[in-house]
Amino acid sequence: MATNICDKLRQGVITTSAEATRALAATFAHALPVDTTLALHGNLGVGKTTFVQGLARGLGIQEMVTSPTFNIFSLHRGRCNLLHLDAYRLENARQVDDLLLSDFMISPWCLAVEWPDKIAEWLPIGTLHLELGITTEEHHSIKLRSE
Repeated sequence: MATNICDKLRQGVITTSAEATRALAATFAHALPVDTTLALHGNLGVGKTTFVQGLARGLGIQEMVTSPTFNIFSLHRGRCNLLHLDAYRLENARQVDDLLLSDFMISPWCLAVEWPDKIAEWLPIGTLHLELGITTEEHHSIKLRSE
């Protein structure tokens, strides 16, 4: 099953609702390696936070997940610690170290980064990159990229 969801995402998946995006992400959460970073690429409104909500569900997190835009990052505890970083307001990768984010990366963890291009040089080797978008039919597209 884990390989199946990853293969599907490499080919690209179209979802027709926010709930379908959450369900896809919840399934993907079960396929993630321990201590992994996800880079969520895409413009405003493509469903990055919705995808993270699904990850949280898949990781057994019960609390509500919202965009951490003003807090920069949030920590959610489940069977895996989910750190949700919104890098939009960061001006450079050095600012990530100032957040002391690594202090919260207690194994097992998953770091989901929105706006990863802002801190690209900070992202570790092995980061999984997902491209999120909106199709002409107003459906959401999600594709696992090879970096």
